[in-house]
Amino acid sequence: MPSTPSPTPHSDEERVPSPNSDLIDHETFDQLLEMDDDDDHDFSKSIVWNYFEQAETTFGSMDKALEVRDLDELSKLGHFLKGSSAAIGLTKVKASCEKMQHFGNMKDETGTNTISEDDAITKISTLLEKVKDEYKEAETYLKNFYKERDDS
Repeated sequence: MPSTPSPTPHSDEERVPSPNSDLIDHETFDQLLEMDDDDDHDFSKSIVWNYFEQAETTFGSMDKALEVRDLDELSKLGHFLKGSSAAIGLTKVKASCEKMQHFGNMKDETGTNTISEDDAITKISTLLEKVKDEYKEAETYLKNFYKERDDS
């Protein structure tokens, strides 16, 4: 006899749709949604909105650190934003922040081979624009997700 899947606290229509499987880790994001009250997404929404504020501030700090070529600070900021992004399931942003952390430590994107300071700065400069775009994509997606729930 086949086993029946255990019920989840949210119906299938409440689950986050998958527009892009590498944008959001739906398992992580669903766990955040499970902490909400039944029909109320105030808790998860507040966490996501705090993340948006944190990310914007961190990007500003990254821009300043890049201007003065402060690789150590860029590595720390990449590490910080990587953790915050992972906590809400932003897969692309997390992966890019991990690369930034490595580049800030003058390592390649895998963190294994040493690269020059100039190479690290060049890679971070390109990566910072990419991660900002990935963040905007995730921000738009999540704001639409919560708007749809607020409108219903």
